[in-house]
Amino acid sequence: MAAVQLNGIYKRYGDTQVVHGVDLDIEDGEFVVLVGPSGCGKTTVMRMIAGLEDISGGDLTIGGTRANALPPQQRNISMVFQSYALYPHLSVYDNIAFGPRVRKEREDGFKPRIEAAAKMLNLSGYLERLPRALSGGQRQRVAMGRAVVREPALFLFDEPLSNLDAKLRVQMRTEIKALHQRLRNTVVYVTHDQIEAMTMADRIVVMNAGRIEQIGRPLDLYDKPGNLFVASFLGSPSMNFAEGTVMSDARGTALVLEDGVRIALPEGKAQAGARVTVGVRPEHIEAGGDVPFNVDVIEPTGAETHLYGKIGETTWCVTTRARPDVSPGQRTALGLPLAHLHLFDTESGKRLD
Repeated sequence: MAAVQLNGIYKRYGDTQVVHGVDLDIEDGEFVVLVGPSGCGKTTVMRMIAGLEDISGGDLTIGGTRANALPPQQRNISMVFQSYALYPHLSVYDNIAFGPRVRKEREDGFKPRIEAAAKMLNLSGYLERLPRALSGGQRQRVAMGRAVVREPALFLFDEPLSNLDAKLRVQMRTEIKALHQRLRNTVVYVTHDQIEAMTMADRIVVMNAGRIEQIGRPLDLYDKPGNLFVASFLGSPSMNFAEGTVMSDARGTALVLEDGVRIALPEGKAQAGARVTVGVRPEHIEAGGDVPFNVDVIEPTGAETHLYGKIGETTWCVTTRARPDVSPGQRTALGLPLAHLHLFDTESGKRLD
């Protein structure tokens, strides 16, 4: 296993810089997920760790050794890609054995490792099959088995589940997390899917435009996002936002929206006259308050119901486990608990509390 340190890492293509001074310490045995929208730089960072992209500046350390100039085969890593990258003419066993054979290992040395990996990944009954006879999830497990047999210090996963259907993604999330709990290798995992990040990571690294926005444990980021980008990116449905001006009067402190809707705020969190954006997650909104809400669309999902509508001119989503007796076009009222409000400076996007 290996700790990984990135100190001031940046990447430039000609005059265009795509990764800007990334600082990140990954502990030995930690499962870290890089998450962010397409084009945010997360895959480029992973490819620099893997040695598939040159590092334009900064220092990369793997297991205490500076790795900037090390070729990929000397970094003691295994990488699982979005595409399974299996040899279609080779059996499952031969696909998994391909690496050890290239390294000229003895068959009696690596065969027990292949059998152990196949048992762990539920592939024991498929070792003689060709990839075309496997499901998508089984093919991904073969790719994982190939990585496990290498016995690396560091696993790199580059959006490995994006080609799978929804049900298989859920299953494979669980299997990858269980694999990490058994092996305790260091894992760096790249995804644009924030649900994958929330459910799998020890820590999440949220990236945007080549920079790290925030690092933390999943629920810490969910409960206390450091800025508007992180607040909007994590959560499904995403956090609701409304922008207005802070006012204080005899009724207390409130955010007054452009259309005159008033949202009560906690005392002392923002100065009167400031332009502030308030955020609240859909599941924290209560029925029966004093904020008017015009229902436009109702989405029952079984376990939950999503109500989409407007507070003033702003579109919001309300999530409830109840089955509310409302109809599209109906006007109701919502309660926004003070303890669940998130306040951000509108100009900078930074959290205020």
